[in-house]
Amino acid sequence: MRTFACTHPRGLFDSSSDIGAAGCAGKSIFDPSDESYRISGGGENVWWNVDAFHFHHRKMRGDLIADCALEWIGDGLIAHRKAGIMIRESLDADARMVIAVLHGDGLTSLQIRRETGGKTETMDAPAGPLPVMRLSLEQGKVRVLAATKNNPLAGVAETEIDFAGKEYYAGLFVCSHKAGKLEEAIFRNVRLTVPVPAQAGKNAPMCSRVEILELKTGVRRIIHESQRHFEAPNWSQDGKYLVLNSDGSLFRIPIDSGIPEKIDTGFADKNNNDHGISPDGKTLIISHKAVSQYGEEGSVIHTVPMTGGTPTVVTAHAPSYWHGISPDGNWLVYVAKRDAKETFNVFSIATSGGDEARLTAYPAHHDGPEYSVDGKWIWFNSNRSGTMQLWKVKADGSDARQITYDSWQNWFPHPSPDGKWVIFLSYPPEVPSQMHPANKHVMLRIMPASGGIPIVVAHLYGGQGTINVASWSPDSSYVALVSYTAPLFE
Repeated sequence: MRTFACTHPRGLFDSSSDIGAAGCAGKSIFDPSDESYRISGGGENVWWNVDAFHFHHRKMRGDLIADCALEWIGDGLIAHRKAGIMIRESLDADARMVIAVLHGDGLTSLQIRRETGGKTETMDAPAGPLPVMRLSLEQGKVRVLAATKNNPLAGVAETEIDFAGKEYYAGLFVCSHKAGKLEEAIFRNVRLTVPVPAQAGKNAPMCSRVEILELKTGVRRIIHESQRHFEAPNWSQDGKYLVLNSDGSLFRIPIDSGIPEKIDTGFADKNNNDHGISPDGKTLIISHKAVSQYGEEGSVIHTVPMTGGTPTVVTAHAPSYWHGISPDGNWLVYVAKRDAKETFNVFSIATSGGDEARLTAYPAHHDGPEYSVDGKWIWFNSNRSGTMQLWKVKADGSDARQITYDSWQNWFPHPSPDGKWVIFLSYPPEVPSQMHPANKHVMLRIMPASGGIPIVVAHLYGGQGTINVASWSPDSSYVALVSYTAPLFE
């Protein structure tokens, strides 16, 4: 089991090297406070049949997805200086390699040397600069995607290269394009992800990365990483810890230490990722697989003291999946279906239990209901328009309105505590609208609660478990999330 990245003095990487005739010594500095990498490098070029540059790297094997956001330091001496992500067969100057590269003049490219000592080829993006970059190597196909800040990734180019069964070096590089001259760049939000093979199934070994995203800067920081499968962070009302589920139990993870502590939920030992905290911070709302009082087996909503104890049943029927609580703490909203033939719709019930009220009655999939800060509206997602989009409805179930109208499959809207923003999860268009699967390339996007054009705040590998329930910090400055990877290092 590996601890989170910032405990290692080099972050995700374990070595730095000047490759070829760099002309001067480069340097790699990892800053654990924001998990950034400041890299300087010399060298004439990464091009033709021989390279010269500085490389911050580690050995890998198999498929890999590498992400970063790149920023040049200073104006630079040479417009064609290069920085980016590299996969390289060896540390020899003429090794086979492929790179996602941002030049000093903004040109963004996929560049590849297919054979040792061979000519380097390039495939350029039609526009730039595109400083948010992804280099993926999956089943012999290599692909570069890139974007400007706050926009979806788009394909730059793809081709084939065979690293099957071979070790290679993966990492970050800088080349000044002039021997004896150093150039410098900062790499942020660096992630190495091993994708899960389609044939592996849902029980494939996985690592969870519990992360904190600062909305103002876009910087993500890992507070805990392990082989335990964590999902769906809630942020405590005092801002000191997160609540997540894993293997049917709930855990408290302090922001400062990142060390999980199990929460006592009594007999409720089959909790799913639909859980949350009451506005006064005293009560935990959970969705536990049980047999309802009417003999239905499935998720049943309970409450339990935040300090731990015996759960109290709220919903009489199953399945019921909790998602939101009113600002005054008196009402819960959730998704449920009360007949095997119907779809999931939105319901509400008093926190103390009693009769439930159906708020939507439409033959489509509904999910993720959550109250607005003033308690007047309930946000949710629905595919009643054909794709999964964000909607909201008045708290009494009247006046349902569609909010987003794009091609992405949009899930789990979460209003910020200050009432200004809504953050949500977006799947690619090809994902079936009624599904929110795990292990996909997804985005977190944010939009004004009053309406407007969404912008991207994070690209990641995840989906199910990433942000199913409310995860804003109390001051609306941060959001907690979970990203995933198959085990990175043997």
